[in-house]
Amino acid sequence: MSALTDEFKNVWVKPNNALMQIIVINLLVFLVINLLYVGLAVSGVRDLYGAIAQFIYIPAPIEKFLWRPWTLITYFFTHQNPLHILFNMWIMYWFGLIIKDFLGNGKVIALYVLGGIAGGIIYLICFNTLPYFKALTPELGMLGASACVYAIVTAAATYKPHLEMNLLFFGNVKIVYIAIIVIFLSFIGIGAASSDAGAGGNLAHLGGALIGYVFIKQYERGSDWSIPIMRFLNMIAGLFGRKYTSRTGNTSKAKATAGKTGNSSKSKGYTSAATPTQDDIDAILDKISANGYESLTTEEKQILFKASQKK
Repeated sequence: MSALTDEFKNVWVKPNNALMQIIVINLLVFLVINLLYVGLAVSGVRDLYGAIAQFIYIPAPIEKFLWRPWTLITYFFTHQNPLHILFNMWIMYWFGLIIKDFLGNGKVIALYVLGGIAGGIIYLICFNTLPYFKALTPELGMLGASACVYAIVTAAATYKPHLEMNLLFFGNVKIVYIAIIVIFLSFIGIGAASSDAGAGGNLAHLGGALIGYVFIKQYERGSDWSIPIMRFLNMIAGLFGRKYTSRTGNTSKAKATAGKTGNSSKSKGYTSAATPTQDDIDAILDKISANGYESLTTEEKQILFKASQKK
């Protein structure tokens, strides 16, 4: 038990560990939700669960949402179905690692939050304007991190389309093809959905995917949408006497293209690239963890390469 407790603490102590922190938050909420559901069911007051859940799910009717605007956030940290959370967290972990490794900790957080918000907004718009969805208005609403996951998947596929993943039965597949397939399945799933939850979920998927694509295209043009997200989170965290992450992951246009410039890493106190010290390597690895591999200068990449060649 102590080992498990130590692992749990390490998730929060380890810097630039947003991906695992998000996954743990989802797992904890899943555990609480299901314990509550089972407890109320056994106690003979199952209907009370619906009364509580309405403050967590994002409701489809706009008049209900206006009284519970916080559900635009709470819904994408909440799962009830075991397969739903298993699939979401598994996919987010693998594609989230790509975002973290290349773009840094802050981009994972921003894509998760923006993808969830975009999915929720698309859901609200469609269920309050289009007759097809109005007829499917659910009793409680929608929950799940699928929109966030689709944002991360699409962002990774947009930024590094030729990266490959080894899939069971299929072998190595480029992630851009994986993204295209899952987005297409969600699109056709809107019309083929047999339930309000299916239609709403697929709408949210597309909203998340759209924000993931636009996020990367804007980043490549020098506009980093993660900056306001990280500033806000650090402002909130600062109220409790700490930063949410050791670095904000902020990148201006110049920083976004740092790996293509000739900026010298010696200004940061590095020694000669020919003889990298452990301090040099640790500083570079910390920079990768915070801001991604693409944030490294040419010299920093050379230092890391030389270090990897040492026996």
